[in-house]
Amino acid sequence: MHPEHFDVLIIGAGLSGIGAGYHLQTRSPDRSYAILEGRDAIGGTWDLFRYPGIRSDSDMYTLGYSFRPWEEAKAIADGPSILKYVRDTARDHGIDRKIRFGHQVKSASWSTADSKWTVEAERGKSKEPARFTCRFLFVCGGYYKYSEGYTPKFPGIERFAGRVVHPQKWAEDIAYEGKRVVVIGSGATAVTLVPEMAKTAAHVTMLQRSPTYVVARPAEDAMANRLRRWLPSMLAYGITRWKRVLLQQYFFNLCRRRPALAKKMILGGVRAYLGPDYDVDRHFTPRYNPWEQRMCLIPDADLFIALRSKKASVITDQIETFTEKGIKLKSGAELEADLVVTATGLDLEILSGVQLTVDGIRVDPATTFNYKGLMYSGVPNLASSFGYTNASWTLKCDLTCEYVCRLLNHMKKRGYAQCTPRMTDASITEEPWVDFSSGYIQRTLDKFPKQGSKAPWKLRQNYARDIMTLRFGRIEDGTMEFSN
Repeated sequence: MHPEHFDVLIIGAGLSGIGAGYHLQTRSPDRSYAILEGRDAIGGTWDLFRYPGIRSDSDMYTLGYSFRPWEEAKAIADGPSILKYVRDTARDHGIDRKIRFGHQVKSASWSTADSKWTVEAERGKSKEPARFTCRFLFVCGGYYKYSEGYTPKFPGIERFAGRVVHPQKWAEDIAYEGKRVVVIGSGATAVTLVPEMAKTAAHVTMLQRSPTYVVARPAEDAMANRLRRWLPSMLAYGITRWKRVLLQQYFFNLCRRRPALAKKMILGGVRAYLGPDYDVDRHFTPRYNPWEQRMCLIPDADLFIALRSKKASVITDQIETFTEKGIKLKSGAELEADLVVTATGLDLEILSGVQLTVDGIRVDPATTFNYKGLMYSGVPNLASSFGYTNASWTLKCDLTCEYVCRLLNHMKKRGYAQCTPRMTDASITEEPWVDFSSGYIQRTLDKFPKQGSKAPWKLRQNYARDIMTLRFGRIEDGTMEFSN
């Protein structure tokens, strides 16, 4: 039996994969495609994560798709609302009919002689082998392992009499009402969990080794809600989207150019919420400058409200060991707990863990250069969708999908069968994949592709510049090699 063949295979049916399906059938409607999804549901991150209070840390006017307006009142949306948005998009455009659920892609092999990929997957619980072929492979499976999150090895954790859970493995039977909870971590997941659990827990302690910058913003965008009453939905959405993009880019540039001023503004906001007696220096003043790591956005200051109510608290210390009753800190203090939540981050993986070979030679992504933030030097007919570190994920993913469609249409028009980015400029020097000091990035940075010191190998992390490059830039730029 011959493998099923498609012009394009998309890996992943989350936010990026559904967007890729829409762009393909809209901009390249003559191409056949399918989406291979390892799980049994649409939604990716927003279906996987079930922990209390799960929400976006980006506004939905930029995390939403460019082609589908966000029409809910809240700009900072909860997980179920985002999941509904993604699933509604898939249903309304017939993308859901293109998805093969329960297909975990394991490897992909490129043949130059045949100008096609052979994709090997495991299907269902029995892991039955499944094989597909395609002309172009589009990886939209995100950047972290779905099987497990990152948890450091804590001494004595086996002695703890209570329950320990990573948010990525949250289960319905986890009860915390009236209980003492310790949330280990200071990132986006921790600042989401603490105020939500504090509503019914006896007390919630956020235990952090070091602070993160936390910024409070209204959950609703008043201007957006007014515009929707007076303007067509898509126009109102577009205006709000660009307002958000420009404000975010302005603030990011301010943080990079005048970090002392940005730091003063952020910490001034924290002090305004928590009052003059709170130890902001210890608990909310990081050792790094703003936007050297991703900031934590809290809607309607919910974390600060929980701290002011005394239903929650922050402790900045290090763990010496777990005990039977809780956690002993290096300061000598002990935190008693019934439940410990390890909001300690993600384990990253490149290309959804798919093993690539080109003409029988295995590809190590770490030895490649990232072309325009979406393709890999020496790897033909393959792109991946990866969002911004300093802005909403979908902004870059939408542009990536547009570029892939432009590329496919250009190849068909010129009769090309293959496209391969080639690193031939000897003057380009190697730089890390991203300029970000976050622990989850630094732990696995050596596994990711490199970026170059100049275009088209340089990642700008700038939406406006990427529009010019990906939407309007030349396809045949002297770096992309085509053949028929």
